[in-house]
Amino acid sequence: MAAAIKKIIPMLDRILIQRAEALTKTKGGIVLPEKSVGKVLEGTVIAVGPGTRNTTTGSHIPIGVKEGDRVLLPEFGGTKVQLDSDDKKELFLFRESDILAKLE
Repeated sequence: MAAAIKKIIPMLDRILIQRAEALTKTKGGIVLPEKSVGKVLEGTVIAVGPGTRNTTTGSHIPIGVKEGDRVLLPEFGGTKVQLDSDDKKELFLFRESDILAKLE
C-alpha cells in the first residue's frame, strides 16, 4: 500500500514541510552528540493546499507561502508523515496559522 503513494497533496490550509537537518558538526570539525544538538525550527515547503474556503462565496482564500519557501516553525506541533519505510526524510503537515514566519 505504501508503494502506491506517490505524492501527498495537502487539503485546505495545510502545508507539507520538510524540516531542515540539525548540524552535527561544527565549522572546526568537532562532531556534536545528538543530545547537544537543538531542535531545528526551520523548514522548506514541499506542497501547499488550495487554502481555506470563504464561507460566504465558497471560493478558496490563497495561502501566503508557496513550494520552495523557507519558513520558521514552532518548536512543537505538526503531524509527522512518512511516505516510505525506507525513506529517511521526515515530513510534517502544518496548518497555515501554525507557520510563524517566512524566511528570505
